[in-house]
Amino acid sequence: MDAYDLLKPALFRLPPETAHGLTHRLLEFTQGTPVTTALRSRYTVESSRLGVSAFGLEFSNPVGVAAGFDKNAEIPRALASLGFGHVEIGGITADQQPGNPRPRLFRLAEDEALINRMGFNNEGADIVGKRLDRDPLPDVPVGVNIGKSKSTPLSDAADDYRYTYERVADAGDYFVVNVSSPNTPGLRDLQNREALEEILGSLADSGADPLLVKLSPDLPDPAVEEALTVVDECDLDGVIATNTTTSRPDSLRSPHGAERGGLSGKPIRDRATERVRFVAERTDVPVIGVGGVTDAESAYEKIRAGASIVQLYTGLVYEGPTIARDINEGVLERLKRDGFETVEQAIGADL
Repeated sequence: MDAYDLLKPALFRLPPETAHGLTHRLLEFTQGTPVTTALRSRYTVESSRLGVSAFGLEFSNPVGVAAGFDKNAEIPRALASLGFGHVEIGGITADQQPGNPRPRLFRLAEDEALINRMGFNNEGADIVGKRLDRDPLPDVPVGVNIGKSKSTPLSDAADDYRYTYERVADAGDYFVVNVSSPNTPGLRDLQNREALEEILGSLADSGADPLLVKLSPDLPDPAVEEALTVVDECDLDGVIATNTTTSRPDSLRSPHGAERGGLSGKPIRDRATERVRFVAERTDVPVIGVGGVTDAESAYEKIRAGASIVQLYTGLVYEGPTIARDINEGVLERLKRDGFETVEQAIGADL
């Protein structure tokens, strides 16, 4: 039995946001200490077969932490020490903002899922940018997820995203335009062609590179195709598929299933994988697969569906700190089973 199995019942008796805060502080306390080195030795799977090249970066393994877990770039080294191949921090907005009123994070334990309506709560681009410039970063790629400030009108969104980018530009290895969170009013309207072109064009002019866009799983197919046209026309480097969903599958058993916000975790696994496949079939840029990644099989199916790398957040809550190691070991087993030498050979095998 892993230590997390002993700790998990106590954590799950706490409100989800309180439990996350405690976990966050524990990781922050260990960051940069010999504990971090010990964690890395315990949880990192060393194998060249796991390596992936995507949007000009080298990833030692395909499993990363999705945006939302480390909003303010406080624990990227601690997260990397858990064996992850990359860490995405944020979402960061130009303005410091508290987010939506609590409670705003709900644990659907029966479904191994979360619903959040956090609302881009973060310390703002000025503070986070200074922290990124000041503190040591891990030796894995660090992505920066950028959102729109709640107070900024949609008509000024391009300037808002650009302001944030300019304050984190020197530290990030890649940058993600988040226009798909369901928890900022009107944000998903920015997924239309005209708005996307303006935002992405402004960031490209600022030198943002590599530049990716994160899409909603709730976009109808024609809208996704139009967004991918913009990706190609603006010469973007990648697509993240997908964000959380506002839809609610009939299979949900938790009484919290009716809460407003974005659903993540096991219930969106199949939907997210299908969206990865849909995107990968229609663009040549690398795809990051997110949604319902909790074990080796769920990660591997996204890779075979066209994801170059995958990310998780909810899986870390339910499975604990061994999840990256467990997934990477399981992926190696599946590569051997299917006759692939490397992860890269398996990318898009089911297309």
